[in-house]
Amino acid sequence: VLSGVQAACQEATVTQELLKEGFHRDLLVKVELGVGGEDGGGCTVAARTRLPPGIYVDPYELASLQQHNLTKAVLIPDVIDVEAPEYLATDLLVLLYMEPDPRCSHCFRAALPVHGRYHRPAEESEEALVVLKSPEVLVCCCDNHRSAECWKPAEVEAPCSGKKDGSCQWYSVTHKPTHEELILKVPVGLRQHSSLVCVVTLLATLLCSSLILAAVLNNGHFS
Repeated sequence: VLSGVQAACQEATVTQELLKEGFHRDLLVKVELGVGGEDGGGCTVAARTRLPPGIYVDPYELASLQQHNLTKAVLIPDVIDVEAPEYLATDLLVLLYMEPDPRCSHCFRAALPVHGRYHRPAEESEEALVVLKSPEVLVCCCDNHRSAECWKPAEVEAPCSGKKDGSCQWYSVTHKPTHEELILKVPVGLRQHSSLVCVVTLLATLLCSSLILAAVLNNGHFS
């Protein structure tokens, strides 16, 4: 919640980065609001971002984090197939609620765990590129119903607090991203290795099945 922050017509600054490595990452979003103009006390800041099919949020993991007040977010749609590969998945819209940054009076930040999806095998490159565009900055002033001459009303149906207490009016804040796009590199297999992978998988399956069968025959009791 904003406290004594002046949010006027100056542009906000948005930074996002991916933490950790591999398929399981944390998306860190930072927002610095412009200072000056009308008082913005009693408002909530959120980042609305569209995740492409190559990346997703696990709704069960998110629910666990929200139970412990570690992350607040709304997923649209809220039903997600976490097993679907990239070529069978769809975009995911996320409204990520920001927390005040104690090191900066008009700065906010939030982290969201995201996961890369499996992609089709590639011809040459061993990495698929998933592009995340800069999020939209939203402000909701639900407590004081302030007039926002510098902000445009946004068509967002979500509560201000992150809890299921009804929708309220959100406003879109003009912002400038430090980088227009963020790129996630997802490891993929090569098509020329498909035959080798199939053979190795088959041999491993036969070996494991034989070991299980031998153990049953040696130690099992049959009537």
